[in-house]
Amino acid sequence: MAYNVAVIIGSLRKDSFTRKVFNAASKLAPSTLKFEVVEIGNLPLFNQDTEAGDAAVKAFRDKIAAADAVLFATPEHNRSVPAALKNALDWASRPWGQSKWGGKPAAIISTSIGNIAGFGANHHLRQTLAFLNMPTLGQPEAYVANANTVVDDKGEIVAASKDFFTGFFAAFADFIKKHK
Repeated sequence: MAYNVAVIIGSLRKDSFTRKVFNAASKLAPSTLKFEVVEIGNLPLFNQDTEAGDAAVKAFRDKIAAADAVLFATPEHNRSVPAALKNALDWASRPWGQSKWGGKPAAIISTSIGNIAGFGANHHLRQTLAFLNMPTLGQPEAYVANANTVVDDKGEIVAASKDFFTGFFAAFADFIKKHK
């Protein structure tokens, strides 16, 4: 059985290391995972006065609702998730009682060009996902340090990281199966 996985990339930069890591690593996923990157850069700032949202919000919420699972790929901004990612989480969780996240299995890939590998962002995101009732893959954890060196000039994951990502995506596919 194939699973439709919404991918939320926390970095808005078109050439971000996080996006490059996901694009390259996703090639190592089993064929049972069908990824769709759901862009978040066009969402307005969440405001409860306008929580019905606009066309961009409706399209975003519909894509999350249609997904079987969600993969978050995020850099770390100031030891937390980027503002755009938090904004997206808020939009799809509202209005109260109509969250599109609830019950969807999730996994996180956090990235950094430094050695901490997005640890703070990863754990802050896990706190939010727990509140949103999203079972989140615990093992293996995907902390990608030195993200600027993990993808080669051909857009492929470097040899030293291939086994890790192959195992990560296999574990995520099994996790989705257990929670669907």
